[in-house]
Amino acid sequence: MKPYREHLKSSRNLETTYEAVRAGFIDLALEKNRRSTPFVAQARALKAAASRVRTPSDLLGIEEIQQGLLAAAGISDKAANHLQAGDKTEAIKNLIKNFLEPAGANFVEELVFRFLLTRGDTLGGSMRNIGGFMAQKKITRCILAHLNLAGKSCQWLHADTKNWANLPTDDTDIETQLRGLSWTTPEGARTLMYNITIPFLGNNVDLSLFARAADQVTRDTQRNPSAYLALGELKGGIDPAGADEHWKTAGTALNRIRQAFAKHNLKPHIFFVGAAIEARMASEIWEFLKKGILTNAANLTDDDQIASVVRWLCKL
Repeated sequence: MKPYREHLKSSRNLETTYEAVRAGFIDLALEKNRRSTPFVAQARALKAAASRVRTPSDLLGIEEIQQGLLAAAGISDKAANHLQAGDKTEAIKNLIKNFLEPAGANFVEELVFRFLLTRGDTLGGSMRNIGGFMAQKKITRCILAHLNLAGKSCQWLHADTKNWANLPTDDTDIETQLRGLSWTTPEGARTLMYNITIPFLGNNVDLSLFARAADQVTRDTQRNPSAYLALGELKGGIDPAGADEHWKTAGTALNRIRQAFAKHNLKPHIFFVGAAIEARMASEIWEFLKKGILTNAANLTDDDQIASVVRWLCKL
């Protein structure tokens, strides 16, 4: 039986339900609130510190809030790293002259409002990629659950240290820092890497499964087409309005992957997992599955489908 037949009977099974869309938007709202908590705390601290002075110009004398003043001046943390000390001071002076002094007695409130405007832009930028981040977390947690239930030990790759380590007994929230997993099967070692640029493809691939142990997945290994067992595209955006665009992007990427390996007379397993799948998109995916262009596919919002794809992936 073809692997997708384990959880799909027709293209209708791939379509995202209204209930799933609603739940997805709620999850995004909750995540946005969670991510905004540090900015709100910073704003409160800034307000408390600024309230100690009598005039806006006195703010220049409070060393510990200079970063907050820069943010209120519209300077992001990234931009601030490229400015000289004099440039930063000039930006803060312009903030005081053009916005805080005209606010009169309400200059502290004006300061906090402008700080939150800049931090809001920062949050908005990070939220543009939140769908993919949450999708990766869900896939990771499902893989970890499957390996744990199967009694298999595994290693994980830390995003910051770039080091592999044994999975700890308490792996709560580990998926937020995880960029790779490695385990063994009866056929040999397997390593799954997230978001790597494949050298001979020249593009980033969301999920790449190697027939290698973790310490063997070097850059040279990534240049070797025969080292790959499966490659997948993961689209976590839940907005139905962007579903077609997500599929066009994913479809182009999947086709590019297929062509790159075909040049080496290789045909690794190619799969797709998406959160927002509309009827027409589901029909196209179903046709790709029947023709063998895709080996597997699933709707990210359906837990049973994700569990099925993960079982298949972990058995390759």
